[in-house]
Amino acid sequence: MTISEDRTAASIVNAMSVDVEDYFQVSAFEKNISRSDWDQLPCRVEGNTNRILDLFAAHDVKATFFMLGWVAERYPDLVRRIVDAGHELASHGYTHTRVTQQTPRVFGEDIAKTKALLEDIAGCEVLGYRAASYSIVSETLWAHDLLQQAGYRYSSSIYPIHHDLYGIPDAPRFPYIHKKGGLLEIPITTVSLLKHNLPCGGGGYFRLLPYRMSRLAMKHVNKTDRQPCVFYFHPWEMDPGQPRQQGISRKTRFRHYLNLDRMKDRIARLLTDFSWDRMDRVFLHGSEPVL
Repeated sequence: MTISEDRTAASIVNAMSVDVEDYFQVSAFEKNISRSDWDQLPCRVEGNTNRILDLFAAHDVKATFFMLGWVAERYPDLVRRIVDAGHELASHGYTHTRVTQQTPRVFGEDIAKTKALLEDIAGCEVLGYRAASYSIVSETLWAHDLLQQAGYRYSSSIYPIHHDLYGIPDAPRFPYIHKKGGLLEIPITTVSLLKHNLPCGGGGYFRLLPYRMSRLAMKHVNKTDRQPCVFYFHPWEMDPGQPRQQGISRKTRFRHYLNLDRMKDRIARLLTDFSWDRMDRVFLHGSEPVL
């Protein structure tokens, strides 16, 4: 990287985001843990999210917290701490139900209910939405219209990769308007290699790959594509002491528990190596999206 390229990459502010859900609410466990049992399970999301807030404060980083309505209802003080600390509050739906499992009517009710709940607790407008497990896919693009009708300004619900559970591989890699006058979609960051999109925006891939590979890929997006990255992670990914689930597949076990003990240090390095801010401040400017 030349000095000029390095300055270009360093001048770009990336978007940091947290999907606020507990370990038992992940889609991979939905066949093993019933939603009716959630209130009987030991919750760890409040403590884990507070540790993330402390880490962000130590590095002077502001982020966007996509929060489940179920969590917000039970931990309203956590919602207020997020907003009072200067972070953006956004919606992750009410019970982490994938869009592919909802009818348009049920989805519309869910996003309106969650938006109103979050705004009532926090006393601020909620502009952003992220679908559970990036479940706005080719068959559920109708969700964008309903999100706009419900008053959302943007969605960050598409991952332009091949994956067994989600993804639209041929979707644009960077923010785009769904259709003329429509909602802004902000995809999770990928790096293009040999005409394929490879993930570099967080989640299990960030825990699986060596940190230097994620750092190199994100630097490439900043330097070559001259675009901000969108990074995400979950509070449970910072929690190696969470209860271990039985009866899950080897693949699910590998994906969920890999390198949980290394995550905090990796996030701390990431906060130091790149510049970060909230989704709305990176991608929205007044009434117009930043494209």
